[in-house]
Amino acid sequence: MTAPRSARSLQDLAALKKTLAKAAAEAARHEAQALADAAREQRERHLFAHTVGPVSPLRRIATMPLARPRVEPLPRQRERDEAAVLREAISDEFDVESLLETDDALSWRGDGIGPEVVRKLRRGVWAIQAQIDLHGLRRDEAREQLAEFLRAAVRHGLRCVRVVHGKGHGSPGREPVLKSKVKTWLVQKSEVIAFAHARAADGGNGALLVLLKPTGPQPTPKAEAARTRRPVRVD
Repeated sequence: MTAPRSARSLQDLAALKKTLAKAAAEAARHEAQALADAAREQRERHLFAHTVGPVSPLRRIATMPLARPRVEPLPRQRERDEAAVLREAISDEFDVESLLETDDALSWRGDGIGPEVVRKLRRGVWAIQAQIDLHGLRRDEAREQLAEFLRAAVRHGLRCVRVVHGKGHGSPGREPVLKSKVKTWLVQKSEVIAFAHARAADGGNGALLVLLKPTGPQPTPKAEAARTRRPVRVD
């Protein structure tokens, strides 16, 4: 038996009221939660302000970007070219014996250089400003390192350097292999104008004192002798 239309209408109305009441309660709950959250945030803001005290914004300061230092490119190719030139610039086959002056100690001086220069070199008039020790090096290593050392010495404006080649006591047959080679190489270098065996205090027959070309205005030999005699390393 179907319920009268009026009864169904009352039931639908009751269900609608119940739904609306539930929606109103949910909205009220959300509103209450929002009010509570706002109140809590306000309390926290007041607490922070009370704790920190009055503040003022920082002044804006104009900033300028820092200029990055320019990194100079390394001339790798030029270094390789120069190394190749160094290898080719001095030869092991060059005959130096005919150019050496034979006296109490072998010496050599370039064209236009008087014998007095060699005598002063032996007496230590020029201070030894740098040295290289070729002990224990193979021939090719010694040749390249000597060439690079001389080039660096000239670049630094040095005049007098010492080249230690050893006396050959540790070589096969006790023959000073590097001793003759070093003289051969030095004669072929344009920056070398003279060399002589060092005094006993400076290495004797195991070392050579080498005089280099001046690269600019130079002090007198006496002024050079007044400088420190401690050899320095040339990089």
